[in-house]
Amino acid sequence: MGKTSSQSKNKYNKKAYDRINVMLPKGKKDLYKKIAQSKGLSLNGYINKLLEANTKDEEIN
Repeated sequence: MGKTSSQSKNKYNKKAYDRINVMLPKGKKDLYKKIAQSKGLSLNGYINKLLEANTKDEEIN
């Protein structure tokens, strides 16, 4: 992948997504990654799915 391609993807991602950092206790990332993979998801996809499922009916005022 060339520099221009990476720059284009970074530019798109900056426009299309918000970024958050999650800090986990040592060793938990690998565990959560394995669980996500067992469900056919990436770790990011798994986290997003959990958040959506657990905030589906929430209303912020």
